[in-house]
Amino acid sequence: MAEQTRVVGIDLGTTNSLVAFLENGVPVVIPGEDGSKLVPSVVAIENGSVTVGNGARGTLLSSPGNAVYSAKRLMGRGIDDVRDELSLFPFRLADDQKTDEVLKLHVGDRVLTPPQISALVLEQLKKNAERYFGTLITKAVITVPAYFNDAQRQATKDAGRIAGLDVLRLVNEPTAAALAYGLDRAKEGTVAVYDFGGGTFDVSILKLHDGIFEVISTNGDTHLGGDDIDNLLLRIALDEIQHELGIAPTPEVVQNVRKAVIDVKIALSADDSAKFDIALSGGKKYQREITREQFEGLIQPVIARTAAPSRQALKDAGMEPAQIDEVVLVGGSTRIPAVQALVDEVFQLSARGKTAHTELNPDEVVAMGAAVQADILAGGSAATSELLLLDVTPLSLGIEALGGVVAKIIQRNSTIPASATEHFTTGVDGQTNVAIHVVQGERELAKDCRSLARFDLKGIPPMTAGLPRIEVKFLIDANGILQVSAKEQRSGKAAEIEVKPTYGLSDDQVEEMILASFDHAEEDLEQRQLIEATNEANTIREAVAKGRKHAAWQQLTHEEIVEVDAAQANLDETIQKKDYKDIRAAIDRLDRATRRFAELMMDTTLQQAMTGKTMEAAGENIGDGPAAPHPFAPAQIDDSKKEKED
Repeated sequence: MAEQTRVVGIDLGTTNSLVAFLENGVPVVIPGEDGSKLVPSVVAIENGSVTVGNGARGTLLSSPGNAVYSAKRLMGRGIDDVRDELSLFPFRLADDQKTDEVLKLHVGDRVLTPPQISALVLEQLKKNAERYFGTLITKAVITVPAYFNDAQRQATKDAGRIAGLDVLRLVNEPTAAALAYGLDRAKEGTVAVYDFGGGTFDVSILKLHDGIFEVISTNGDTHLGGDDIDNLLLRIALDEIQHELGIAPTPEVVQNVRKAVIDVKIALSADDSAKFDIALSGGKKYQREITREQFEGLIQPVIARTAAPSRQALKDAGMEPAQIDEVVLVGGSTRIPAVQALVDEVFQLSARGKTAHTELNPDEVVAMGAAVQADILAGGSAATSELLLLDVTPLSLGIEALGGVVAKIIQRNSTIPASATEHFTTGVDGQTNVAIHVVQGERELAKDCRSLARFDLKGIPPMTAGLPRIEVKFLIDANGILQVSAKEQRSGKAAEIEVKPTYGLSDDQVEEMILASFDHAEEDLEQRQLIEATNEANTIREAVAKGRKHAAWQQLTHEEIVEVDAAQANLDETIQKKDYKDIRAAIDRLDRATRRFAELMMDTTLQQAMTGKTMEAAGENIGDGPAAPHPFAPAQIDDSKKEKED
């Protein structure tokens, strides 16, 4: 493989992180300077010096305030999302932390965001790979949990960019694990990936079809992991140390005991018993033996919490355990025999003559799968040349809707090939031509996004506004080519356009567009809310104006007409003030005032439809075509049907 195309696979984990590559078709994990393949996801800053990995763990023991860990749990999340979680960490938020800002943590004498902390871990992995290869590494594939949302995925890409890496692909961790075992080589199959890591637990059900994995369900607990097992033993040990030896649980004591707890837990996965032997202050020692039976009895409640999400993932996928072809175990906690026994029970493996995949190191399996993906992107070897790797859209794609707002149809970071459909309607009576303006970007208004294409859907039969049903479909093929089609469903009139290249933007331009959406998020949202409220107000005003000519208007009392006139005058006045909250309130007032009028109009229309007809004929007439929207409801966008295929 040419050096200039070297791409590595990275497992950016909550507890440990790894970097790997494919050598002669076999995934290889690259060791660090200390010879360890696992780089603890711990960052320490002391006297301006940054330490990552095992060295930082030492600082965590001696000076907890100068170190930070488990930053992955904070990626892409705000303070309200993690308020309860932060109480469990020894981290201190920045003094100027605001609720609407990205989290900022004090680490030593610096203030860092979670992406910046993760970037330091990635930089260490990058250095390890560069030392191994003797050449600069600039490209990587990074794995993320299947349940990571758009913000968390973007934060991961930001961390890579800060670390000087071009993140070619974010790969779901369960997909990477399945790839590491070569399960993609089967034509068809269903795989369950049970991932019990240090900080989180998740289980995913993957469907394999012609070498492509699709995550069809995922479940889990972001507050459940090996740390919870450690904390059980830790609390017992600290309680005994305090009561029997009279030593208070200072941060230094806690971290010292935590290290011993982890060692004992690891030992009990292979041995029947293990011993605590911890040197404490004043020449005192904490010594205790614990058997595997005692250990498993203690941790049973923690392990049992993984059963319900596993069964729910099966239920969400519409499957029984017998339909699962393979089960893959990921994460160091799956080495515990009691965990393996629970997995066997939940997926009924031994009863079917099967066993879970444990051949590969559960700590390394995700990084190995990332290496397989990286090899494909770097040109591919014979082992990976036939695999299809799915890409993602870097920016959202949509069309300009009434008032200049953007109706996003395919969201940013959607896996491709992708297809999405939304339904729209006209906003003007007798409209026979609809201009489709395709845009790309994250801003709320079309004028602030990148224009990709324009085309017209012509020949629509003239109808009342709101009656036409226009289906707009976006399709991105495996080559990244975007096709946009529009079809009026009543008349069958259709038009389409092909946009290539779909993206055509440099990483810097994509980054600028994303950052601009963050910088202008508040004002963009206010503009969109004002436009949408104004659109709705104009629609209801036009509907009332038409309604005054309807026979039902004559059935209103004088008081009801006065109330409608007052509400309409209030709405007319409010629109000029350009405050969307006031406009919404005025719309609600006019809606309440016209509610009986709407009922009378419906009754009158129904009576006219049935006059001189049999019940069957009237039913056929009334049921012909889709129901019209409420005459006073906004009818510009109808998103009652939206489908996506990945």
